[in-house]
Amino acid sequence: MAAETSGDKKGILLETGTNEFEIVEFSIGKVHYGINVAKVREVITRAPVTAMPQAHPYVDGLFTLRGKAIPLVNLPRCLNVQTDEEPKNIIVTEINNYNIGFLVGNVSRIHRISWKDMEPAPEVGDQSRVVGIVKMKDRIVLLLDFETIIAEINPEINAKLTTFEDAAEDVKDKRSDVHVVVAEDSPMLRDLLVTTLHESGYRFVRDFGNGQDAWDYLQGLAAKEGPIEDHVRIIVSDVEMPKMDGHRLLKLVRSDDRLKDVPFVLFSSLISEEMRIKGDQLGASGQISKPEINQLIDLLDNLVFGKPLKKDEDEA
Repeated sequence: MAAETSGDKKGILLETGTNEFEIVEFSIGKVHYGINVAKVREVITRAPVTAMPQAHPYVDGLFTLRGKAIPLVNLPRCLNVQTDEEPKNIIVTEINNYNIGFLVGNVSRIHRISWKDMEPAPEVGDQSRVVGIVKMKDRIVLLLDFETIIAEINPEINAKLTTFEDAAEDVKDKRSDVHVVVAEDSPMLRDLLVTTLHESGYRFVRDFGNGQDAWDYLQGLAAKEGPIEDHVRIIVSDVEMPKMDGHRLLKLVRSDDRLKDVPFVLFSSLISEEMRIKGDQLGASGQISKPEINQLIDLLDNLVFGKPLKKDEDEA
C-alpha cells in the first residue's frame, strides 16, 4: 500500500536513491490523476485567461502569474473527459525548462509512494497519455505523461529531440559499435530518443520502459565473461519511471562491482538544481535536461571516446 502524507510534507527532500517520490493528486470528474511534485511549482485557484488566436486546441490561452504570461492547458479537453463540474484549480508546472499551467478539478493532497508501487499503464490505446497507475486503498490514481502533452502543444520540444548536428560517416562508424542502454518510460519520447540516437550513428541501443527492466538486463550483462565494456559502454536514463526510478537505478549500478565504472547519464525533464545535486551525490557521469539531444550526443562522445568527435573531425 502506498504511504500517504499531508501537504505540509511537500518541501521535505527525499533521501537520494530510495526509489520513493511524491505526487500531487487531483481529480477531473470522478477520475483521479497524479503528477510528480518535482514538476509542480505551485497550485493556484482558477485565474482569468486571455485567449490566443490560432492557439493549440488544448490551450485556453494565457494567464498571468507574478507578471509572467503562462499558457493554460485545459486538461479535461486534452483528456477528452466529460464532467459537469467546473474546473477550479491550476497546477503550474516547470517541465523541460518550460512553464505551463494545467486546468484541473479538485487538488486533494500529496502522497509519498515507492516507484515499485507504480505499475506501468495497461495498453488500452495508441494515444494513451497514462504512463503508470498507483493503487490506493479505495481508488486508482493515474500518472499522466505530461511530457508528451507538452510536446504535442509545443513542437519545439519534438524539434530539439530530433534535430542534431549531422556527423561525417567515419564518426558515425565509430559510434555504431557502442552499446547504449536507455531507460525511458514515455513511449513517444523513448521512440524519438532511440530513433535520433540511431540516426546520429549510435545504432546499438537497447531500450526499456522502466528502471527495473533495465537493471535486470544490466545484471545479465554483468554476469557475462570478459570486460564489462565489451557488453555495455554507457547508460542513459530518465529519472521518473515505474517500478524503479533513474536515481535508484544509478545507485544500484554504482554499488555493483562489475558495473560501477560504466558511464551513466541522467536525461530528464526534472534536472533542477536540487535534482542535479542528488544525481551528483549518486555518481552520475552527466546530467542533461530534456529535450537537448545535441548536448546528450556530445556528452556520450566525451564519455565514450574522451573527446567531442564532431569537433575533432572538423579540426582535422
